[in-house]
Amino acid sequence: MARRGAGTPFLLQLCLLLLLHLGGTLGCASVTVGSHVVPLGSAVTASCIIQRELCHGLEQGKVRISWMLDNKLVVGSQRPGPGGTEVSNLTLPRFNHTQAMLWCCVEWNGTRQRVGVAEIRAGYPPAKPLNLSCALNLSDYGLTCQWEQGTDSHLPTSVVLKCTGSRAQAVTGCTPRGGHSHCTVPRRLLQLYRQMEIWVSATNALGTAESEHLRIDPMDVAKLDPPTLQSIQSIPFQTDCIALAWDAAWGTEHMELQCELRYRAPEDPAWELVTGIIGRAGTAQRCGFLFGTQYRFQMRCRRSSASALASWSEWSPGRNYTTHEKAPTGKLDAWWGAQPDGPGGRLEVQLRWKAPRQREANGRVLGYRVTLSPRRRGRDPPTICNTTHTQCNFSVPAGTRRVYLSAFNSAGESAPTEVVLLERKGQPLAGLRAVPGGEHSLWVHWEAPLAPVIAYVLEWQRVTAEPGPCSACWQMERDGATTRALIQDGIEPFQRYNISLYPLYEGTVGVPAHTAAYSQQKAPSHAPKLHLKRISKSEAELCWEPLPVEMQNGFITSYTIFWANSITNVASATLNPSLSSFVMRGLKPSTLYKVHIMASTAAGGTNGTSLTLVTRVLDDTEIQFLFLSLGLIFVLLMVLLICFQKNERMKEQLWPSVPDPANSSLGKWVPAALPQEPLQLLAAREPGPAISSVTVLEGDPGKPPGKEQPVAP
Repeated sequence: MARRGAGTPFLLQLCLLLLLHLGGTLGCASVTVGSHVVPLGSAVTASCIIQRELCHGLEQGKVRISWMLDNKLVVGSQRPGPGGTEVSNLTLPRFNHTQAMLWCCVEWNGTRQRVGVAEIRAGYPPAKPLNLSCALNLSDYGLTCQWEQGTDSHLPTSVVLKCTGSRAQAVTGCTPRGGHSHCTVPRRLLQLYRQMEIWVSATNALGTAESEHLRIDPMDVAKLDPPTLQSIQSIPFQTDCIALAWDAAWGTEHMELQCELRYRAPEDPAWELVTGIIGRAGTAQRCGFLFGTQYRFQMRCRRSSASALASWSEWSPGRNYTTHEKAPTGKLDAWWGAQPDGPGGRLEVQLRWKAPRQREANGRVLGYRVTLSPRRRGRDPPTICNTTHTQCNFSVPAGTRRVYLSAFNSAGESAPTEVVLLERKGQPLAGLRAVPGGEHSLWVHWEAPLAPVIAYVLEWQRVTAEPGPCSACWQMERDGATTRALIQDGIEPFQRYNISLYPLYEGTVGVPAHTAAYSQQKAPSHAPKLHLKRISKSEAELCWEPLPVEMQNGFITSYTIFWANSITNVASATLNPSLSSFVMRGLKPSTLYKVHIMASTAAGGTNGTSLTLVTRVLDDTEIQFLFLSLGLIFVLLMVLLICFQKNERMKEQLWPSVPDPANSSLGKWVPAALPQEPLQLLAAREPGPAISSVTVLEGDPGKPPGKEQPVAP
């Protein structure tokens, strides 16, 4: 019975929960909200009415109503309602969920049961569609329009492309599929060559937004196929004009077209555009092209009567054409160096020049020629240099002051450029300096001299362990009033360049000014290797080899020496970059030190490998003094020893003569016979009476001691 009674409440609870759930589902509770769709962040109101008679198991007792927003408990108010109902009201001041479930719950036996629910969504009114554009496809004459949706409204939104003025004489259009921002109005709803009004409408529960309205003739926005370039040729020969023949695309023969032509050379940064080409097909002419230059041409078209919203066709496939060449024009920038060639009266000349620009080359330059006199009609002067390079070394008679340089291509030769070999003895410049202009450039600045300058010549050379000639590492500044120039050719970061500047005066060349610069610096690639030059008990002298310039990566601003032993802190000394040795002072005797060097530029420093050294116990002078003292002591000892050996009296005083007991008379004497009463010697280890007296007997004269006479029997 006890077990049975214990299980009854559990069964009743389970049944009541089931009844409550079924009752709630069948109308036990009624949940109403102010609006199921609200602006995001606005207030939401809701009420829940509980009817006791429909909630089985809650007919008696107090009903407690609570609310849950998704799985979060929220607090509302509760009051009795008419007809025995219970009413709970809820206000959420800021609803920040885009979608949530609001539950009405009743509490029974300590559990919360959900008996009613309302779904609430929040978002924004639809954003205005932007950038509406349309194009007519001539293959099926469908009008395809596209646009940008704008920001997400977080609510279900219906988007429709609408148009009026169509054959349906009503608002028609199309609906995009799959959330896309484009759709196509079919040909049956269009009327060509007639104005139509087109727009996009976006609608959700909070409102409607429309794009800007387009008023277009569908034919004005027809997407044409690109035209075809048939031929390109120069007209007439040896001019800078060309003529192009082109055909319209298939299907556009009945249209009046407006076309554009564009062209550019490979080195041009942008296209040149030619507009206003009108016609169905034909030719177009254009002048101002460079000689001997390859160009690429393209063309596109649209209806000439189209509005500004009309679409251009794609650009036609490119077609290349190279214009005719003619002889080079203009003067060549030249620079020289000259020095006597021994006693033979010859002058050795190193001539360099810049290749002509494309506008002056008029084609591909085949070579250059240097002569001693200008070319005259009917006669060619002798050539002293004929090369395809931009430099030439040659020998001329002493006293030669002019040579003539010209360039030639397949169409002819340029007018000669006179090169005057002036002496370099003019006024030098002052204040020459160079600063970075970028990773691959240098700005060079200087002060203008007092004398008028015709031009300036800049030379630069990369500093390496084995420098080589650079024919292109120079440039001429034609503006004599300028005080700065930009070097861009052949400049690399982390490399040192020596720069020379020559002023060109009337009739002479100035003495050059020199400087050095980096376009960009960084820490050295490695630091110098330390060597121990000498060491004592309190000092150590270190030395090192300067870094190769290729490893410096910038101007060395300082060397820093660091040293420390196992006890003291690290000590350091910063040195001038011109030094290559250093003496560490104040070291402790017989102590191990670790030393390393750091090489620094303006961009950072690099540490070298560590050098280990041990100071001495004594200095060299102390060691010499010690050895000298020991030597003196040794010499004194030897002198004293010799003196002792030579002086017998001193020897007797220091080492007196001691008699030898073995050679004494007593040691040689032995008595002849034993006494009548011999001594009784007891064993050394046995105690006995002490000897009271010893009688010494005199031996027989003439008998040697130690020998006994034989006894007669």
